[in-house]
Parts: sequence; C-alpha cells; structure tokens
Amino acid sequence: MTSTPTPAHLRATALIDSDAPSIQAFAAQHAHGATDRERAMALYLAVRDGFRYDPYRIDLSPQGMAASTVLANGHGWCVPKAALLTAVCRAAGIPARMGFADVRNHLSTERMRETMKTDLFIWHGYTDIWLDGTWRKATPAFNIELCERFGLLPLEFDGEKDSIYHPFDKSGARHMEYVHQRGAFDDMPLAQIVADFRTVYSGWLPEDGATHSSLQGASFAQDVEKEARA
Repeated sequence: MTSTPTPAHLRATALIDSDAPSIQAFAAQHAHGATDRERAMALYLAVRDGFRYDPYRIDLSPQGMAASTVLANGHGWCVPKAALLTAVCRAAGIPARMGFADVRNHLSTERMRETMKTDLFIWHGYTDIWLDGTWRKATPAFNIELCERFGLLPLEFDGEKDSIYHPFDKSGARHMEYVHQRGAFDDMPLAQIVADFRTVYSGWLPEDGATHSSLQGASFAQDVEKEARA
C-alpha cells in the first residue's frame, strides 16, 4: 500500500478488468465532467444506482467476482461493486484501488442473520480514488432504491470527503459500525477473502469448494420488502 498512486492504480487485473471492452464503454459513457473529481462523482453514481445491491447472489469464483461480471449481471454486492467502480475509474484514467473494512451491520435481513450467525460483515469493500492529491473513500454498494425502501440514508460522494456508511439510518436506529480497517489493496485479495469467509461463515458456504452462497436461491429484494412492511 502506497501513499501516492503508482502505475498499478491504473493497470487492469483479472478481477479489476478495466481493459474489458464493456468496462471501457461504460467509463466512456458515464465519466462526464471537466475534472477528475467531477468524472469520479459521475462514475460513482452510475455504479451505485445502476446495479442492484444483492448479498444473496454471491459467487466467489474469479469470474463471479470480476468487475465486468457486475456489468453483465446488473447486480452485485459490496466487493464486486467496489471492483467495478475501481475498474471504471482506471479505465477513465483516474487512479483507484480497493479498500476493505469489517463492519457490524445492524440492518441485515432475518434470513441473512440466521444463515451467517453474526451481524459482523468481514471484508466489506469500497473504492479508494485519487483526487486532488489525496485518496478518497467511495462506497457504491447500496443503490438508491434500496436505501429508500429500507429507510437508509443514501451515501453521496462529492470527491472532497470520504463516502462511508452512516452510523444511523433515517429513523436514528443503528445502521453500520466500522470495527476494523483492513487497508487498501492494488488488486482484490480474493484468495484471502474466500478463506476467511469459509472460516467465519460456515453456514453461508456450506460445502468445501463451494463458491455460491447458500442464499443463492432466495430473493433479497423480497426479504427487504417484507421486513420493511413489518
């Protein structure tokens, strides 16, 4: 991890595949603005709201975690959505890297709580973007429709301060608590993420070698809707 950008922060990798034609086209379509800050803000909103947050449909295979897969699927969870934002920033010539933290999530669904046996979400992913001489955190996970349905405060990104989860929701109830910062990475540390998930979430990845979560067949949107009505 470095304090200033290196060539790695503009380079494509297998998972941050900024050289993929779909990534290049998305960046060209959405990176509007006269400055890197303005273009990063536009890309952030395009990724945040253009792809539904869905923590049920998790595929931890290299293909399932690649940035371009989020584009193809139209949905993703925090880590691949952060990979997508990192990739489109790099495709637009803006240095970017991935950041990770462990967070305590006070607003998961009942199905997730029963399956994960914890409200601790390890390896929560966000994007570090180099703007005006400093790294700024941008968290594109929760799309605006989800925030409105679940009573969450949407995360905005102005390129001048960090965009990280709010500690409370609209009603003042606990929302997110950052309990451990894992730092920033030039590439997604997928092998370590998978190993730690298998250790911490044994009910979520019930079989050795499985890459899809046990929640794969359920509907996150329906569960959110049901709990929002409760």
